[in-house]
Amino acid sequence: MPGQAQEQSVARLLRQQAALAAFGSYAFREPVLVRVLSEAARVCAEALDVPLCKVCRCREAEDDLLIVAGHGWGADIVGRLTSRADETSPQGRAYTTGQPVIIPDLREADDYILPSFYAEHDVVSTMAVIIKGKEGAPYGVLEIGSRVQHTYDEHDVDFLTGFANVLAEAVQTAERAEAQRETIRELEVVAAERAVLAEEVKHRVRNNLQLVHGMLSSHLKLVTEGEARASAEGIIRRVVTLAEVYEQLLGTGMGREIDLGGYLQSLCRSLPRLQRDTTDRIAVICSAESIPVGLDTVTALGMVVAELVANSFEHAFPNGRSGTIAIGLRRSDVRAREAVLTVADDGAGFVEKPGSKRHGVGLVRRLAQQVRGSAELRSERGAVWTFRFPVLPPAITETNSPS
Repeated sequence: MPGQAQEQSVARLLRQQAALAAFGSYAFREPVLVRVLSEAARVCAEALDVPLCKVCRCREAEDDLLIVAGHGWGADIVGRLTSRADETSPQGRAYTTGQPVIIPDLREADDYILPSFYAEHDVVSTMAVIIKGKEGAPYGVLEIGSRVQHTYDEHDVDFLTGFANVLAEAVQTAERAEAQRETIRELEVVAAERAVLAEEVKHRVRNNLQLVHGMLSSHLKLVTEGEARASAEGIIRRVVTLAEVYEQLLGTGMGREIDLGGYLQSLCRSLPRLQRDTTDRIAVICSAESIPVGLDTVTALGMVVAELVANSFEHAFPNGRSGTIAIGLRRSDVRAREAVLTVADDGAGFVEKPGSKRHGVGLVRRLAQQVRGSAELRSERGAVWTFRFPVLPPAITETNSPS
């Protein structure tokens, strides 16, 4: 009946198109390549109503085609058996010529040297097409098999060829994804190794700074007065300032930027313990915004604060007078590329002599210049140092006003 045969043919074509669409949707979502290949073999076999289907991958070094996935084949076939990548086998000929190979009856195919697995699985007819994407070398071959003599028509060839093309793109997508995952894994290993090394370096530096601090503190006990003691105290302050920088680094993962505000808060807790006067008559307070800056800026401004706090302890509150030293840090405005650091005391005040290096003034100004900043001293009711220096603007989320 011609009408019935035509209806069956249309139904088969629709079934194959649906199978191809469903597989394409699955293949581009599934990240594991072996699952994609196995599903391809199953869908192909069912869509073409044959019991056997396999996917072969070309191995250039071995010059063969390895069965990497299959449907209907024995468990000892997939991942183990191969055929030569030449024209002596159906899949080899499809691979080398790039053309579909159709053999309705293998028993009459005298120009092939068939691998043993054909006979072991009673394969009588077969069709093989190349799996090749738009770029690069072909991946391999997609082949179906039947245990009865079968004549494949042009629709079967078109379906299997189209399916192989979709599979080729899916393979390339999966391989790119796997390459990216491998790159990420390698980068993670490198990052982990660097993190371990960075931690070791940071701990070694911190331990060495603590060792130097201990040696200087022991030396200071032998020096009771004069310039030698002042010099030793200054060195100790700078060592502690550097140690605080590395303490901050230990908490930030050795990043390119450090929170200057957090660092100053920590430094201000340490500085009173380094002064000769350890009573509570002089309070050190700190109000600092969180501003990320580079390591050089943190180090330079930390030394600035340490020098000025020490000077205030030493000279601003004579004769047992009480007072306060206040450290402040803020951006100059919301969108500012400039930050302002202030170190102020409510003590006796200080008049700077031109060219003076007393109380670390020369060092303070040099450090300000080092961070491309400016330093200003006002001494009315106490001494107020104001430093302005460049920083990156804060990240601001823009919102669109309604029109």
